[in-house]
Amino acid sequence: MAGTVAEAEPPAASAPERVVSINLCTDQLAMMLAAPGQLVSVSHLATDPRSSAMAEEAAAYPANHARAEEIYLMDPDLVLAGAYTAKATVGMLTRMGIEVEVFQPAFGLDAVPERIAQMGAALGREAAAADLAASFEARLDALAADAPGPRAALYGANGYTSGDRSLAGEILAAAGFTNIATEYGMSGGGRLPLELLVLSDPALVISGEPYPGASRAEAILDHPLVEALQDRVEGTVMQDRAWICGTPHVLGVVEDLADLRTRVEAR
Repeated sequence: MAGTVAEAEPPAASAPERVVSINLCTDQLAMMLAAPGQLVSVSHLATDPRSSAMAEEAAAYPANHARAEEIYLMDPDLVLAGAYTAKATVGMLTRMGIEVEVFQPAFGLDAVPERIAQMGAALGREAAAADLAASFEARLDALAADAPGPRAALYGANGYTSGDRSLAGEILAAAGFTNIATEYGMSGGGRLPLELLVLSDPALVISGEPYPGASRAEAILDHPLVEALQDRVEGTVMQDRAWICGTPHVLGVVEDLADLRTRVEAR
C-alpha cells in the first residue's frame, strides 16, 4: 500500500498549516493524509521499523519525543495525540492554548474508517480521507473469509492473547481463523496459560517477533511446547508493526494470515 493518498486535494482554507503528531498511530494516519508541507513532525516511534509500518516515510520528517517544550517551540497550530499517550504533554499544550486533537485507539476493524475520517476532518482533507476509507473497506471486503476455518491462537509475551472483540482478534477472523481465546470466554485481551494453549491444540500459534535482549516476559515463547506448535507451519512469527495501529496497513496482515490459512488447510 502506498504511504500517502493522492495529493490533488488541497487542504481546506481553515485547515491547520503546521501539524505535529506525537503518537505512533496518528503519525501514520497523518502521513497518509496530510497535504505537502502540512505535517511538520512525527513521533520518534514512527521511525522505528519494529513499531511503525511507515518507518521509511517517517524518516523524511523531524522526529519529536512528545515533550511539551519541544512541541511548543515547533509553533504548531494543531497537535495530534492518542488518548493514552503523553497525557502530561497534552494537558500542558492545551493550557497554553494549542489545539490538540485526541484519537482513541482502534479496537476493531470498523474503527479504522472512523479514525481515517477523524484525521481527514482535523487536517481539512475530508475528500482524501473518504477515498482512503472507501479503498480500505473495499479491500477488506474482498479479503474477508466467507466462513471461520482452522483454530488459531494469538500468543505473546507473558502468554497474552486477544479475543474476538479486539483489533488483533478481528484481523484473525477476517483471515478466516477461529480464535481459541473465545473458547475460554475472552473477548478482549488476557493471559492464556501455557497449559490451556497446549490442551487446545490449535492448528496455528501466531506470535510477534521477540525484541533483542533477555526479556523474561518473552521467555514463554521459547518454551519447547510453544515452539512445537509454531513449527507446524512456517511464517507464524510476525512483526508487530502492522498490528499495533488501526490503519489500512492491517490489511497486509490479513493477506499474510490468509496465506497461512491456505497452507494449514492444505496440510
